[in-house]
Amino acid sequence: MKKYSLYNGLTLLFLVVYLAKGFAIVKPNSLFSNNMVLQRGVSVPIWGTANEGEKVTVEFNGQKVTAVAKDGKWKLNLKALKANNKPQTMIITGENTIKIENILVGEVWVCSGQSNMGMSMTSALPKPIFNVKEEISAANYPEIRQFHVPFNASETLVEDANSKWVICDTVSIKHFTAVGYFFARDLYKHLNVPIGILLSSVGGTPAQDWTRRETLEANPELKVLVDEHDKALQRYPAALEKFNKNKEQLMSKWVADTLAAFNANKPMPNKPIAPRNVHEGAGGLYNGMINPLIPYAIKGVIWYQGEANRTNSKQYSTLFPTMINDWRKTWNQGEYPFLYVQIAPYKDMTPEIREAQLLTLDKVSNVAMTVITDCGDSVTVHPTYKQPVGYRLHLAARALAYNEKIEYSGPLYKGFEVKGNTIEISFTHVGKGLFSKDGNLTGFTIAGDDKKFAPAKAVIKGDKIIVSSSDVAKPTAVRFGWNNNPINNFFNKDGLPASPFRTDVD
Repeated sequence: MKKYSLYNGLTLLFLVVYLAKGFAIVKPNSLFSNNMVLQRGVSVPIWGTANEGEKVTVEFNGQKVTAVAKDGKWKLNLKALKANNKPQTMIITGENTIKIENILVGEVWVCSGQSNMGMSMTSALPKPIFNVKEEISAANYPEIRQFHVPFNASETLVEDANSKWVICDTVSIKHFTAVGYFFARDLYKHLNVPIGILLSSVGGTPAQDWTRRETLEANPELKVLVDEHDKALQRYPAALEKFNKNKEQLMSKWVADTLAAFNANKPMPNKPIAPRNVHEGAGGLYNGMINPLIPYAIKGVIWYQGEANRTNSKQYSTLFPTMINDWRKTWNQGEYPFLYVQIAPYKDMTPEIREAQLLTLDKVSNVAMTVITDCGDSVTVHPTYKQPVGYRLHLAARALAYNEKIEYSGPLYKGFEVKGNTIEISFTHVGKGLFSKDGNLTGFTIAGDDKKFAPAKAVIKGDKIIVSSSDVAKPTAVRFGWNNNPINNFFNKDGLPASPFRTDVD
């Protein structure tokens, strides 16, 4: 009996030691996995977990770098790498050995925002991506890879997204971000180097969800967003309980209302949904979906968001630049290019939110705005034309990230001068010249001291536009595209549309 007990005791001790070591073996962050793309030309951080004090060695591309785990974590840096489209292998050694294969070196971009960035190639919200069948059949780009961060709203910082890299082909492309893919494809065709995209996007989310809580709290104008979030957290359990209690009744009513609406040829009612997970607010998505990517070496960010902040555009004009600066601070990779898409025309998108995005150009350095007033859809917030969005973002990347001397933006309002009964408007990004796609310029209005705006005649004169109206003898202000669904025929000769603007900025 004693012999048996001693045997059991030794066996138990062995198992405890074995399991303890087994659960704390060297493990890289999931970003460092098969098929990954590493950023060229900069120091490349590699990190993960291991036993306390464990020596971890990374071998890659002729480099051999060692770190010692502290508090269960290790991190080291590879020296700058050259672009390489030939698959390579990384060996990570500690108490165990890990082999990561099919690694390429090129350009890495973060793709973030809300649903218009997250829309996959096979999304239909409510219409499919333009020309989607042909695009999918041609999407054979093994040197383009995507790492998709799954939805995770958290009140605390998350270290690992626990995802994987996926190679672009005619099957996997169905789950790629459409905007991100078109951006990566056009960039790949131009640069001829591997492209990695880190997709971290959630539909219907405002920018405060993507900004650190402490950053919001530090800004008096934005602290109210944290206060609102905390109140929502307190209300959430009761709201969820109430929904679950009444769910059957709500669904029955919805079915009946839907049938009645169908028979009456009226708009369908919205399906009842549970209260939203409020943990994503006030930094919850930063914690769960951006922090796991930091400090992965990147070239820059493309961003498509703003719809969820449209009801408070003035606040957004502070919030959005704050978020950009916050990401740059925590990523600690300098003022990397941040390229964003101005909200497309749609019946519920006010011109003020586009203005807030326009004004961001003057508040943050090394940023560019892609205008898509010619790609909208008045009846849906999800326009189907994603190809021009990706293409124009890639132009901005070539200019800001790769220092090419190309035009990457349509005309942007610079200033105005009253001259008699006309107002002369000047612009930046004139490019090869100003022009109208359809002859006479449309979308311009003009007003005097009474602030009553009337339709205006607009004429191109060199790199300026002269605006006037027989109804306004003494003009003081001009607006262009100043409505929810602007129809824009004002471009530069480089084929890029002008941003809506007003000279009477509040």
